Amino acid sequence: MNARKQRNLSPRSEEELLELIRKELPSPSRSVLSGIGDDCAVIRHSSKNGVLELLKTDALIEKVHFKTGTPLAQIGWKALCRPLSDIAAMGGTPRHAVITVAAPPSWGSKEWRALYQGIGKAAMAFAVSIVGGETVRSPGPLFLSIAMTGDVPKENLRLRSTARAGDLLCVTGKLGGSFKSGRHLRFTPRLSEGWWLASQHGVTSMMDLSDGLGSDLPKLAKSSSCSFRIVPEAIPLHRACTIQEALTDGEDYELLLSVAPKLWPALQSRFENTFPKLSLTVIGSLLPVFESPTPLPPGHDHLRS
Repeated sequence: MNARKQRNLSPRSEEELLELIRKELPSPSRSVLSGIGDDCAVIRHSSKNGVLELLKTDALIEKVHFKTGTPLAQIGWKALCRPLSDIAAMGGTPRHAVITVAAPPSWGSKEWRALYQGIGKAAMAFAVSIVGGETVRSPGPLFLSIAMTGDVPKENLRLRSTARAGDLLCVTGKLGGSFKSGRHLRFTPRLSEGWWLASQHGVTSMMDLSDGLGSDLPKLAKSSSCSFRIVPEAIPLHRACTIQEALTDGEDYELLLSVAPKLWPALQSRFENTFPKLSLTVIGSLLPVFESPTPLPPGHDHLRS
């Protein structure tokens, strides 16, 4: 392989691409508390003392995130709920969204209305104001991109990078089988649970599970300069799902969090009383960075070669 081809090798993962992008961009301004690499960017709010602004963008592509022929209302629901899950993982409250849709030339009023019925239903359910966007024709598959704002009290902000060695690792709900069950189209983002957890002493970090535990857990551990050990048999599974599927399927949209071990019993009790229909399960713990992590199969990565 010649030198020119070597220099133009495709990034092997999303993590590698993010590192490449960072090197080409100027340093963030002082108003940026957390930029590339977390569920949302975090910005010092220009007008609200003690409140931080959250920024998130997310894309949905036909044949990648949904099959051709999927009801458009379901696609609209999913499109808005994906960034809502990221807002939840920061302990935040969603505020506004702008939407870009690249649609096939064959679309008429029926298709547009169906898509926006799903978007509108999610916006009403979670108090999001749709304030603009862009509509264009696509020569290829249907494509949607949603940019969203939110906010979070400074004391409630939870990042991926604030966990500590010794913290317990926990997940909400159950994992696995999202695509085969259709849950990836009708999930409910954990906004109430994320807001509540972020307000609790002892919760040291959070992120949403969208790429699969096998990919997302190593991201959290790396961000917090930790290693990890989990008990795969402790992972809560949806019916008829395997541990492998729970680790690799992705699109669960549950929350992964770390908890100070001394505060776990009281936190678990309060969580069960507040959310009696949802489980919160310990699956392992974070370790010092020099310890070997539990080997995990990778989850979804758009760029993995």
